[in-house]
Amino acid sequence: MTQSVHLRSDRRSGPGQGPALTGDAAVATEGLTKRFGHQTVVDAIGLQVPRGAVYGFLGPNGSGKTTTIRMLLGLVTPTAGNIEILGLPMPQGAGRALPRVGSLVEGPAFHPYLSGRANLRRLDAADRYADPATADRRIDAALDRVGLLAAARKRYRAYSLGMRQRLAIAAALLAPRDLLVLDEPTNGLDPQGTREVRSLISTLATDGTTVLVSSHLLSEVEQVCSHVGVMHVGRLVAQGRAADLRGNVDPRVRVDTSRPEDAARVLRGAGLAEVTIAAGQAGGMLGAAPAEDVVAALVHAGVPVQGFIVERPSLEDLFVSLTGEGFDVSG
Repeated sequence: MTQSVHLRSDRRSGPGQGPALTGDAAVATEGLTKRFGHQTVVDAIGLQVPRGAVYGFLGPNGSGKTTTIRMLLGLVTPTAGNIEILGLPMPQGAGRALPRVGSLVEGPAFHPYLSGRANLRRLDAADRYADPATADRRIDAALDRVGLLAAARKRYRAYSLGMRQRLAIAAALLAPRDLLVLDEPTNGLDPQGTREVRSLISTLATDGTTVLVSSHLLSEVEQVCSHVGVMHVGRLVAQGRAADLRGNVDPRVRVDTSRPEDAARVLRGAGLAEVTIAAGQAGGMLGAAPAEDVVAALVHAGVPVQGFIVERPSLEDLFVSLTGEGFDVSG
């Protein structure tokens, strides 16, 4: 269970307008808004996805992530705001920018009785930017990149969930891409399939591709993303380097001891907030108190310390600190 956490107000990231567009980012928006009738589903957000980053676009289902991605790709027209993709303004630069962008949004429709290679050949033939003379080489390269070259002749219906998702990513990689946009790429996958996709994202980033991955699974994103943006009810409530954002949340300490009541008194005396007592342990929000001073205070008070752990905040802790809600809430 996620415990309540404190966000240091002097370090909190601003909620969404972001700096003016400069062309330096792989993806940048300014005041990006989408309204359907009287409902605002994306509210004046300012994304900044650095080139070469793995950017985790986070938020519960219904928070506006997919609508934002559709606006970035030109699939939905914004109500207001500006978009730049790879330094080019949208939609004016779509003809130059989008051929350099691969995307997985709900996935392409594959034919179950065709092989993986045949499915990719069909999709490549429908791409007006693709060169038919290089199709076989590019298809094999895409299959190899996602680890499916050995299964290229197998029918799609025989693919596992993880293999199907990797084939969908291969479809996005049939041409060289500077940016890859993945909307919920692990949705519905079993643990093995999730690991496969996570490993692929890491490999793509290592090769220099900027990856924007939308997800509501914080534990998965936390393992691969260098940067994150947190959406809540249509607003971008925080973004930046993942480590920096987690650093905005005060860590919590846990003391394992046979005298938890005495330990709790010492923690309160040391300035810790939200002190709790449980069987064989006490804990609290560390705040500005140095951890070594807290340990020294416990020892000086004669409290037997069997274990002392500083629990670093997770992305879910960050979300709770920003919104006051658990991450399973639907916006």
